[in-house]
Amino acid sequence: MKHQKSNSHHEHAEHREHHHNHQKNNEPHDHSNHDHGGHDHHAHMVTDFRNKFFIILIFTIPIVLLSPMIQSFIGVDWQFTGDIYIVAALSTFVYFYGGWPFIKGAYDELKNKEPAMMTLIAMAISVAYFYSMAVVFGFNGEEIFWELATLVLIMLLGHWIEMRSINNASKALESLASLMPDTANRISENGETEEVQIDDIKAGDLLLVKPGEKMPLDGKIVKGKSQVDESMLTGESVPVTKSVDDEVIGGSINREGSLTIEVEKLMNESYLTQVIDMVKESQRTKSKTQDVTNKAAKWLFYIAVAAGIITFIVWISVGATVDASIMRLVTVLVIACPHALGLAAPLVISVSTSLAAKHGLLIRKRPQFEKARKIDAVIFDKTGTLTEGKFGVTDIQAFDNMDENTLLSYAATVENDSEHPIATGILNETKSKGLELLEMTDFNSITGVGIEGVIDDKQVKVVSPGYVRKQNINFDDKNFNKWSEQGKTVVFLLVDEELAGAIALADKIKESSKQTIEQLHKRNIKAIMLTGDNQKVANYVAEQIGIDEVYAEVMPDEKAGKVTEIQARGLVVAMTGDGINDAPALTKADVGIAVGAGTDIAMDSADIVLVDSNPKDILAIFSLSKRTYNKLVQNLIWATGYNVVALPLAAGVLAPWGILLSPAVGAILMSLSTIIVAINAQLLHRFEVE
Repeated sequence: MKHQKSNSHHEHAEHREHHHNHQKNNEPHDHSNHDHGGHDHHAHMVTDFRNKFFIILIFTIPIVLLSPMIQSFIGVDWQFTGDIYIVAALSTFVYFYGGWPFIKGAYDELKNKEPAMMTLIAMAISVAYFYSMAVVFGFNGEEIFWELATLVLIMLLGHWIEMRSINNASKALESLASLMPDTANRISENGETEEVQIDDIKAGDLLLVKPGEKMPLDGKIVKGKSQVDESMLTGESVPVTKSVDDEVIGGSINREGSLTIEVEKLMNESYLTQVIDMVKESQRTKSKTQDVTNKAAKWLFYIAVAAGIITFIVWISVGATVDASIMRLVTVLVIACPHALGLAAPLVISVSTSLAAKHGLLIRKRPQFEKARKIDAVIFDKTGTLTEGKFGVTDIQAFDNMDENTLLSYAATVENDSEHPIATGILNETKSKGLELLEMTDFNSITGVGIEGVIDDKQVKVVSPGYVRKQNINFDDKNFNKWSEQGKTVVFLLVDEELAGAIALADKIKESSKQTIEQLHKRNIKAIMLTGDNQKVANYVAEQIGIDEVYAEVMPDEKAGKVTEIQARGLVVAMTGDGINDAPALTKADVGIAVGAGTDIAMDSADIVLVDSNPKDILAIFSLSKRTYNKLVQNLIWATGYNVVALPLAAGVLAPWGILLSPAVGAILMSLSTIIVAINAQLLHRFEVE
């Protein structure tokens, strides 16, 4: 069995060591301004954009109302002497105060010879501003200050939303971190408790956690039993029963009993800190779709400049005045900047990130998440992913006149003091059936064979099949043979050297595994199992849940090679695994999914982490990836589609037929495409995992 997953602290330590070295050497995280200042920096930008937005809103209202074009459009006349100078003054403030982030952004983009979104915005607002100022000082044309103001306003809104979504994701986690207790009750050598600061605690310290308190740090229970609420960390709503030797995660809530825990990890290595770092990481890996937006912006910039120049030349050559030709040129340049494009990706990504979190998914690398929509095959590691990873009783057979419950009680009583996984499996089964343990004396371990004790004056033994054979005890062995074929472990119960019953145990299959595989098949996705376990066990599990292909007895270092082999068949592959030994394979796969709120999450290698160890959450990845991608494409089409229609009209393609796009109508079209994009992104909230 793959039980050596990480029993030794040494292995844990090695993994952690590796994790830290990896960070020291490669420095993939730019800690300088992200980890500590990152959140404050974002928070500051959020308030900055928000304040700018509201201030510009106040200035935009009079600018729009005092615009002759807008007045004629709504059929009023509010003009008075000198009104244009008031509008010019207000607009100057809007341009320099509201437009500053975009002008600065454009400067950076042009310095890198990579014009994109910021350049496009800066060009449009600058053209609108300087052209209108020229009109104020006597140039023959119509001022379009209102166009400048609305552009700046909408773009500030887009950036505010984008910053806010990034910020909310990290805020949700920061708030988790802030919910961690500052102090803990440490148990000193003489058994007394004292309250100490979290920072003063060392690994190996014993802490007392009373009912209702939060676990101060990650650790292992050494005394006590309780229900622990981990919903904040794993999304699992049902409290989990934990007792001695179970791991607890810092930040989870102790419900009923008092627990003594031994600290295993300090704050900077804790599960929660790892999760927070991961989310920060995912915010830093800019998604491919955002590159798509920037690409679109870059092309729009080039097209706008070209279209503007051509427009100007054509109008002049057909005999229009310079003033009229410049008016056309300006309209083209201003209309080229799609307000909606600034909102298209940020809105969708913000909704998709929060939805993913709601479904228990942490997206570490967005490009891989976006690729998940194309998956053809999912490779599962067996132990701990499809199965529980611990022994459970699967079958019981009673001989003679003993009933199953008595059989279990006897076996559990004898096994009660044993640390063996088989003993734990039998005891768990007894507990779940609500059976009592009996009184026992003369406990004795028979080396290599089993254990024995005296119950109700009867000599009771729990022994291996080998012992039964050696004693030449005959019994009906058709069940035994069937169970062995399935790779189960069987123990026999002897009462006064008479055979009383047999109990079969195996690594229990998770309830949700079968449904997950069924759903994958519905989507024409292959399910493949890759395990280090023996062929018999693997085949049995595969048969139970409907796996398509089985690769068993694969050594950890061969797993990555197997993934490459499967990819070579032309399949896009997702790999799910839960241990350090799966890390290379997770990296190899097109999408690496780490399963489990374990602390040995294959942190550095997974693209997506399922916070709760439920294989069913994998389905959410595929459908959410597909839906997110579709929404993005729809939004980009809406955002740029507006330009495709408006640009030629603004350039005057239909002028010979008397159709010229006035900037006012342009503005209305533009607001419409912006509203559609915003609503469309929000529709993603109706996402259900089908």
